[in-house]
Amino acid sequence: MLAAIAWIIAQILKVLVILVQERRLAWNYLTTSGGMPSSHTAAVCALATSIAMKIGMGSTYFSISVVLAVIVMYDAAGVRQSVGQHSAFLNRIVKEFSFHQSKINMGKDFREFIGHTPLQVFMGAILGVLIAWIGVIVSGPN
Repeated sequence: MLAAIAWIIAQILKVLVILVQERRLAWNYLTTSGGMPSSHTAAVCALATSIAMKIGMGSTYFSISVVLAVIVMYDAAGVRQSVGQHSAFLNRIVKEFSFHQSKINMGKDFREFIGHTPLQVFMGAILGVLIAWIGVIVSGPN
């Protein structure tokens, strides 16, 4: 449950960050990936932290959750960030090509904001750990 709560809070924070930075409401950030903070990272870090606090860091469940968290964070800041950069580059090439070849319809642009910067992943991790820590403290033992 805490992982889901962390994900929801991170998604809401994305809308608020865009509101402060760009002075506009971007409701689409409630359902898309990318942006500050990483909701995927917040969820897996909340999961790992809550397991560590409830079951213990020596448990198999904690080990599995840490491996999952590392994979998700690597993917968010590495692979998906790279995909986003490639998408931006391809969109520029397609626009330039379309300018010279007006009869060709290339369709929709590739989605550019897919991954996260290391800072966005780090902030998602902090958010997830804090939400899990507060959630476990409030819910008490068991």
